[in-house]
Amino acid sequence: MESVSLNASDRVDPAAVPQRKLSTGALMPAIGLGTFGSDHVPAQQVAEAVKGAAAVGYRHFDCASVYGNEAAIGAALAEVMTAGVKRHQLWVTSKLWNDKHAEQDVIASCRQSLADLGLAYLDLYLVHWPFPNFHPPGCDVTARSPNARPYIHSEYMKTWRKMEELIDLGLARHIGVSNMTIPKLQLLLRDARIKPAACEMELHPHFQQPELFNFVVENGIAPVGYCPIGSPRRPQRDRTPDDTAPTEDAVIVEIAEAHGVHPAVVCVKWAVQRGETPIPFSVNPRHYLMNLRGVTADPLTEAEMRAIAAINRNCRLIKGQVFLWKEGQSWQDLWDVHGEITPP
Repeated sequence: MESVSLNASDRVDPAAVPQRKLSTGALMPAIGLGTFGSDHVPAQQVAEAVKGAAAVGYRHFDCASVYGNEAAIGAALAEVMTAGVKRHQLWVTSKLWNDKHAEQDVIASCRQSLADLGLAYLDLYLVHWPFPNFHPPGCDVTARSPNARPYIHSEYMKTWRKMEELIDLGLARHIGVSNMTIPKLQLLLRDARIKPAACEMELHPHFQQPELFNFVVENGIAPVGYCPIGSPRRPQRDRTPDDTAPTEDAVIVEIAEAHGVHPAVVCVKWAVQRGETPIPFSVNPRHYLMNLRGVTADPLTEAEMRAIAAINRNCRLIKGQVFLWKEGQSWQDLWDVHGEITPP
């Protein structure tokens, strides 16, 4: 792996990084390092990226049990804190995987992530997907859990009650959701004792999700964007012929040339200025440093922001086919595209 220079010019002051104020009043860095290595990056290489990213100024790290690398990341975070970064200066997120939705599994799964990460608490713990349908890592897009079932709100609320208990126990400072839709969120907001502090979703210039984005913001939920540059190295199973690449869009390329940066940096700038918190993944020190620098200087103009707003193609890249629950379905059934929860 390429080494990271620790010269002053190669570091961003964490105090210069924009912050998001959550509904609790807590501040979350407005850019994080994603740690999903997909099918091509081993755990130790992701852990080295965490150390390198912390060295250049990152304080926000987005993790998940299903990524299979939390123990390695935990060792990296221990080194980061030994080097002088205080725990309260870090923002660490993890997620509850689909096979742990049962009431007896939620707290145990969180405790396992904490043990692997070497932490006493998580800043944010998310329900990774609203479906309890399990599939093995690296499976084909046609794989289906034999026990797959649709979203059932009463069952989801049993999971959410245990998520709320994590806050009561001090194991998580905030709880949230991921890969949700407006109809599902409406029910959760109606019934939750502790509402979600954040909603993680796919967001990039070719998939801007304006309705969902506006809904979460209006309800005091912080939008966190995964695939902010379009996930060029996502697993092959998630690719379809109609997919597009925002970093290759002529508008993005032109703006990048005007600012003297890579098109990926423009996507990240746009995300932060729009009001979301992008979590781009990279193990390349030049790339993650450029992303961090990009959100602390040389902002996009209002005209450039408008130009990017106009290139939304509604192109979802992470479609989630493996979470479907019966034969003959389309991946759109997961996303409630008609404004109501897809019936069983």
